[in-house]
Amino acid sequence: MKLNGKVAIVTGAGAGIGKSICELFAEKGAKVVVSSRRDINGQPVADGIRKNGGEALFIKCDVSVEDDIDKLFSKTIEQYGKVDILVNNAGVNFVKDFVDVSVEDWDRVINTDLRGAFICSKYAVDAMLKNKKGAIINITTCHTSASLPASAPYDAAKWGMVGLTKSMAVELAEKNIRVNALSPGLIDTQIWSDLLEAAESKEDCINYWKSNIPMRRVGTAREIAYAALFLASDEASYVTGANFFVDGGMTSQLISKADFESSTVEGGKRE
Repeated sequence: MKLNGKVAIVTGAGAGIGKSICELFAEKGAKVVVSSRRDINGQPVADGIRKNGGEALFIKCDVSVEDDIDKLFSKTIEQYGKVDILVNNAGVNFVKDFVDVSVEDWDRVINTDLRGAFICSKYAVDAMLKNKKGAIINITTCHTSASLPASAPYDAAKWGMVGLTKSMAVELAEKNIRVNALSPGLIDTQIWSDLLEAAESKEDCINYWKSNIPMRRVGTAREIAYAALFLASDEASYVTGANFFVDGGMTSQLISKADFESSTVEGGKRE
């Protein structure tokens, strides 16, 4: 799968999944626009890509601010003349009990995860219509299949992204613009590090989560990047409106392995 000559904008690209997508896209020939709201995170990603022989440009952007998005796309088109690929990856990691969620919490998550993806997509589609083709990838979550407690604003935003994906895909298919969602499971990023740091026992935390993943391991950002590469590439020319899960089978199982084993009796029969 190659992206030779294509121009890709990746939001939330300063670390984790966004960073890996930028690096892989550049390896496959894309001109990558690294977008992050912090210079200290985004600039090193672009510098690293160029150091390794790729082409990249860092543009500071907070996707909750439309003026920033306007500058992101205008500078990209000024530099490269077009936009072929948009990866809406910017998001707010949020965990709080529903009864404690404030309106300000809700607005902060929705404005970044959902509203930001919508506005970025609006600008991208305008550019792609001129180019008569394009691909948009919305990074969502396995929560779009099954949720966890204390995730209401986050899950609402990500479910909204899936709805946005499907509506745009249907409407833009005849315009040769493909729109897909990519839903990662538990991935070895800062979120996983935070979970381990907060756990009373790291070993128990690791064993618990692995019991919920049939492949018995945490995924890597690089694995998500390869899924994004497929969806962005011409090899996925007949794929649009999909919600593509990359979660080690987590959302395919009814209960965890540990729960299943604890519910069995001698002879293999469940109680």
